[in-house]
Amino acid sequence: MLSGMLRSSTRLLRKLRGLEPAAAAARRLSAADASAAASASSSARENSLLRPLPGLDLPPPLPDNLGRCPTRITTLPNGIRVASEDVPGPSACIGVFVDSGSVYESGETTGVSYMLDKMAFKDTKHRGHRDIVHELELAGGNVGASCSREQTVYSYDTLKGYVPEAIEILIDCMRNPLFLQEEVERQLVLAREDVQDLHKNPDRFLHEQLNIVGFSGALANPLIPPEDALARINGKMIQKFYHENFTADRVVLAASGVDHERLLNYAEPLLNDWHKGSPVEKPKSTYVGGDSRHKADSDMTHVALAFEVPGGWLQERDATVMTVIQTLMGGGGSFSSGGPGKGMHSRLFLRVLNKYHDVQSFSAFSSVYDNTGLFGISLTTPPDFVAKAVDVAISELIAVATPGEVTEVELRRAKNSTISSVLMNLESRVVVAEDIGRQLLTYGSRKPIDYFLECMEEITLDDITTFARKMLSSQPTMVSWGDVDKVPPYEFVCKRFW
Repeated sequence: MLSGMLRSSTRLLRKLRGLEPAAAAARRLSAADASAAASASSSARENSLLRPLPGLDLPPPLPDNLGRCPTRITTLPNGIRVASEDVPGPSACIGVFVDSGSVYESGETTGVSYMLDKMAFKDTKHRGHRDIVHELELAGGNVGASCSREQTVYSYDTLKGYVPEAIEILIDCMRNPLFLQEEVERQLVLAREDVQDLHKNPDRFLHEQLNIVGFSGALANPLIPPEDALARINGKMIQKFYHENFTADRVVLAASGVDHERLLNYAEPLLNDWHKGSPVEKPKSTYVGGDSRHKADSDMTHVALAFEVPGGWLQERDATVMTVIQTLMGGGGSFSSGGPGKGMHSRLFLRVLNKYHDVQSFSAFSSVYDNTGLFGISLTTPPDFVAKAVDVAISELIAVATPGEVTEVELRRAKNSTISSVLMNLESRVVVAEDIGRQLLTYGSRKPIDYFLECMEEITLDDITTFARKMLSSQPTMVSWGDVDKVPPYEFVCKRFW
């Protein structure tokens, strides 16, 4: 009897809550409902995504053996080089690369290259800055400009359907800038803020100081100018520097994702009357090394210790060995923001960051130019640990230059990681366009990726130790920022390497 009451109560509760048993609910389905459900099930089977949808035209698939399109280069009568590599896909990137940067500045023109970066895509003879922004928004384009010590780059990333407009806007901004004084004044205000922020940003500050301290000559010219240099700059000065350095024989138009003949058809009429300048020899620089310490209000001490990369990019094989050494040493921050395992196989992560918990960051870095460069270790620690951290950095650099310290497994892993990184970067059209432009300015040609991959594959342990010893034979360059009172003396650091 009790069980019967419980069953009745359960049925009542299910009815009140709409939770009738599935069998009871199924019995209530009408014949029409059942027919509709069966029809829907049959329709779903007929329209399965495993089979092509009726009336939908699909483009032909790419072949499995699709090879990389060659880089095609055309030199116009005035010396401008137009280069492109066509790749399938909906987007394209076009860039103008100029053999001009802060190395071409004199004392009077210090900071002009930096201002040219800031004045990019402003008023031209044919359109105002507002018009340029409006056209970019309509096309959904993405533009950028950057100035380094040796090269200046203007780029435009867009859909292929807007390539004609992109080429016209890009070349107009490059060839016809007005450098209006009121716009120059606005950008000078922003530049002064950048200079003030530089002294609050240890990473940027150390990178800038490494060049100023480590070199004499053109590479010692500041990329981010001091405030007294900004006070001298005006529109006429920028215009004069532009006219002298942005000449046809020093310009490359490079594109990725654009057919070469199509690129020439659009670009040549806009470029063929660009003025050609007199031959210019690149200003000389000499690596000298040195020491600089900047005391700042900080709880941490930041140090960068570097040596010369002899030959720079023009010594291609040595530069490739240096790149593998940088991957081999690796390093990073005390917390791997990329997730577990990122960079944890590198020597500096395994031998330093995992061992010394006072170290906040510890990583290998490089800054390479056409004929020289810098390679070293940057670190961030509390002031009380900085002396030990610098000593560890010295030991790690010496270890890589010591036969038998680096294993074959470590080298293989570093080579594979470097190759993987290079190939992944070249999946980007922006990177491909930049690679084409910068190689043409540096080498005069675009070397195939297989050439560099073969160089990496051929690197041996002897190559690693030999080139590391060559770098460490130069005078050290050491710069520091923050609480620098306990940074070891420069003379002590020098003696550790000799």
